[in-house]
Amino acid sequence: MTETREVRRRGRRRIVLPLALVAVLGGSGALAVARPWEAPGTADARPVVEHGTVVVEKGSLSSGIQVAGALSFDAPTSVVAAGQGTLTALPSVGAVVRAGQRLYEVDGRPVVLMTGKRPLWRDLGPGVPDGPDVEQLKRNLLRLGHAEGLGLSVDGKFTKATAVAVKRWQKALGARQTGTVGRAEVVMLPQGSVRVERVSAQLGSAVGTGPVLTVTDTALVAVVRPAENQLSRFKPNARVKVRLADGGTVEGRIRSLIRGGAGGGADGGEGGSGGGAEKTTVTVALDDQGKARQAGPSSVTVTIVGDTARDALIVPVTALLALDGGGYGVRVERDGAAARLVPVRLGLVADAKAQIDGDVRAGDRVVVPQ
Repeated sequence: MTETREVRRRGRRRIVLPLALVAVLGGSGALAVARPWEAPGTADARPVVEHGTVVVEKGSLSSGIQVAGALSFDAPTSVVAAGQGTLTALPSVGAVVRAGQRLYEVDGRPVVLMTGKRPLWRDLGPGVPDGPDVEQLKRNLLRLGHAEGLGLSVDGKFTKATAVAVKRWQKALGARQTGTVGRAEVVMLPQGSVRVERVSAQLGSAVGTGPVLTVTDTALVAVVRPAENQLSRFKPNARVKVRLADGGTVEGRIRSLIRGGAGGGADGGEGGSGGGAEKTTVTVALDDQGKARQAGPSSVTVTIVGDTARDALIVPVTALLALDGGGYGVRVERDGAAARLVPVRLGLVADAKAQIDGDVRAGDRVVVPQ
């Protein structure tokens, strides 16, 4: 009699799906579990759940995520003309302008691109008080090669040598050699060269009525807008892989995360990339601009690589069953025999799949609800 009770007690082992794995499934459907302790009559009141089997695979499992985005030119910036006059020349869309070259023209005089973080707010010439704008100008004159042999130092003083360097620069431009630089004659931008993204003004229009054009950096970046539940995977300076529209792959580094930033064309994608003013814009700097330029502005898929298990036995998480006393098991069919419950150790879980280890082989079939 004691032996019979022991057999019955063992037969009442509960097999339930743990709550953690239900969360992993994310609403993929309810799972019915066999309850051998129920009387036959009570089971009839419950919907019949069909079961099937899937093959145990052996391969690699990664916890990385993929988010769709866009490849676009970096740092769009509007250029507003200073001073007064009429626009007499404008660049074409797609043109690349380097520091020292004409960006556009007002009243027949070139407005030149120079490198600097501060726009000019005053005319610069002999007698002007010291300032960081003078320092910016002198740095550009040195880089452009107009200060050779003058002993020009990079500081905020407008010296006689500075005026000579300015005249050399004006001569190279074919402009009148005054030795002074008007604030409307130069556009200071952080980039050493820019690409014209859009021309907003028209030839013959007066300056000061709005932006003349929009420029970008010449480098392409990948831009994505991940969902809130994905943001924790995006870390500054983290390495990522970018799948290009032409099938190529380029590695990159997460350069910035800006809350509510412009999407740069990112639209759609796994996890909800796309619209929403409060989404975080993630910008990825790319290692290989050559590959990026071959693909051009287009859609991309950015992969954040997480933990990876190689040569792993892999089953769907729906095959996992929690056992009384802890641990997990799977029902295994092998060589045509009836399914038996096999305890397993759980490893990496990702993409609704789980790594397992135990008395299970690749090619076995495990029971899953349909």
